[in-house]
Amino acid sequence: MPLPDFPLLTGPRRRRGLAAAASVLALSALLVTLVPVLTARGTVRSLPAERVLTVASWNMCGVRRWNCADTGPAAAKRRAVERLVGEGADVVLLQEACAAEAESVRDALGGSWQLAFRPYTSRDRAGRSGTVRCDGRGQGAAGLALLSAHPLSSVRSVPSRQPVAGLGRGILCATVGKVAVRVCNAHLSLPGSDLAHPGREYRDDQLRALVAAVPQRRTVFGGDFNLNPPSVRNTSSWVWPDAVYRVYRECDQDSAADRSGRPTHESGHKLDYLFTGLPRSGCAVRDTGVSDHRALLVRVDTG
Repeated sequence: MPLPDFPLLTGPRRRRGLAAAASVLALSALLVTLVPVLTARGTVRSLPAERVLTVASWNMCGVRRWNCADTGPAAAKRRAVERLVGEGADVVLLQEACAAEAESVRDALGGSWQLAFRPYTSRDRAGRSGTVRCDGRGQGAAGLALLSAHPLSSVRSVPSRQPVAGLGRGILCATVGKVAVRVCNAHLSLPGSDLAHPGREYRDDQLRALVAAVPQRRTVFGGDFNLNPPSVRNTSSWVWPDAVYRVYRECDQDSAADRSGRPTHESGHKLDYLFTGLPRSGCAVRDTGVSDHRALLVRVDTG
């Protein structure tokens, strides 16, 4: 049966075009309350709050030159993250974030929150590589960010195959210590993003590296996959490892056989995912009004 949606504050809707990349790390404390959960049979019970973990993923479109100049200022994007946290997100996976922006969000959330960040890299045809910088003075690197309200440990950047020449995105993982759940934030390569070999596909290798980096049960992993769900109409379905939907369940997946999900991009496609091996008790898709991607939130039972 469909998972219950849970309410989140949203901003005014905005339409715009596709973009790329983001960043990672954060912490805070748990509330001693009971959280209502809809069970598989449809009966309502309550879970102790210390067993509930809510993870959000959002491509915040923070690199202005990547078709993001008209999506709103950094302050508005920071407030969008604060709204997600205010409605329950304990961990936030961000893509296409600027380091200064991610630090600003962490500071706004409070001293107990922590931040992990992995910069994007760029390599030219001659093999010279460097960190991708955000636009504007003092914005720092562009990359993936992981914010958590609970202590993080074993923070690791997962090696994955990246374009020979062009933008290197990546995978960042950490363990949420209080509940012993491994979380991973991934941003997969767009087709044609290798300037030296435009016909090469990288998403299959990157997904295999991601799945190999997580346990079979106590995990929530996802991000911006730049990939539609597997289906008979999706010619890139072969990119998906079989284990992803066989071993795990996606936030918006209604049944074991289902491979659909609500759109997360303004183009009408589902590009953003959150998979878990834990029981799900809620899934939400929210338009923040300040990105071409919608935020995705999954609530899991860690007991």
